[in-house]
Amino acid sequence: MRLEIDDVHVAYGRTEVVFGVSLEVPDGSLVCLMGRNGVGKTTLLNAVMGLLPVLSGAVRLDGRDLAAMAPYQRARAGIGYVPQGHQVFPHLTVHENLRVVQERGGGRDATAIDDALDIFPALRGLLDRPAGLLSGGQAQQLAIARALVPRPGLLVLDEPTEGIQPSIILEIEDAIAELHRGSGTSILLVEQYVEFALRLAERYAVMEGGLIAHAGDTASADVSVFAELLTV
Repeated sequence: MRLEIDDVHVAYGRTEVVFGVSLEVPDGSLVCLMGRNGVGKTTLLNAVMGLLPVLSGAVRLDGRDLAAMAPYQRARAGIGYVPQGHQVFPHLTVHENLRVVQERGGGRDATAIDDALDIFPALRGLLDRPAGLLSGGQAQQLAIARALVPRPGLLVLDEPTEGIQPSIILEIEDAIAELHRGSGTSILLVEQYVEFALRLAERYAVMEGGLIAHAGDTASADVSVFAELLTV
């Protein structure tokens, strides 16, 4: 699926925080959006998902303007969203967390859970464990696996490495790479861990002050740009 963010402005109340951002995730590509805390990355994602209104500009999925679509309709249209914070249902088991998503889609895709677990095989030994007892890294893997059950054409990940131990970061990196190679899922990755992002993505953009300050291909990325724009 192709995502187009075209000259988008977004505000919290009367305070505008995203000032005319344009960004494209071509069909089958992996694009990373980077930037310091507070520059508008999550705000932009919330606008993509319909959780915040767009003041002006457009968000399009495969050429279709999403303006009139509620968040659940955008999910049904093919966007899988994994917000910050390892959001799972803590009182449900790992398997129940996955089943809830499967049943929400009508339960017709019998292999959806198994296919998601193939991406995160470590979860197979935890299926009966309450999600609230998982480590942060395990919960993040579950959160991504849940987003994969409906088989999205576009996966949006908001800082999947935040607060995660290094060994699990490598597992998440391998899983994202495998997903991208194996299924051709389009991925928009918001991340501050530069090395992680550049290893995975084909293109990048860096936000600063609610704007895209720099963008390009990761293969020719100038590391000094990231040192200047991402250092706190």
